[in-house]
This record gives sequence, C-alpha cells and structure tokens, in this order.
Amino acid sequence: MSEPVYEVVWPLGKSVYETLPLAPRSDDLSGKTVCELWDWLFRGEEIFPILREALARRYSGIKFADYNIFGNTHSAREKAIISELPRLLRERQCDAVISAVGA
Repeated sequence: MSEPVYEVVWPLGKSVYETLPLAPRSDDLSGKTVCELWDWLFRGEEIFPILREALARRYSGIKFADYNIFGNTHSAREKAIISELPRLLRERQCDAVISAVGA
C-alpha cells in the first residue's frame, strides 16, 4: 500500500488587512493605571495578584483596574464585551493593559 501524495500549498492566505505599528511603550508605570483583561481560562485569579504586587513594588503610585470590571474576553458575550472595551478603557483612564494571562 502506498502513502498518499499531497500537493503542497502555502497554509496562510494573503493578508487582507493592513498591519499597523504598535503604540509606544511606557518607560515608567509610576502613577499610571494598568487595566487587566482576562479570558477566564487559566489561573488569572492567581497570576494577576502576583503581577499587581510585583509591579507595585517597582512603580510608585501604580493603579490597577481589575479584570472583573471588563468581563470575560472569551465567552458567549465576547463580541459585546470587546465592542465595549475602547469605551471602558477610556473611562478607567488606562495607560497600559495586561491581556489574557494564559497557557
């Protein structure tokens, strides 16, 4: 019995969107607000407190907007949650975001 032979194709199609440059990173998070986004999939309830503590030791006056404020970013309500995200981030005056701590 012979093995099947397949035609080789590129697994990625042509890009249909324009890649935009990333926003500049903050050099210093002192006095800034860091917002947390999570998909409720892997140990965020353990990891975020560790991150908060470590960042608070390093940057004076840093503030956090807890992931519970924003909702589960990977759920049945994902589309609604993501569409509300820009407004919620502005309302919380987020300077930086930690998103989707997971495996």
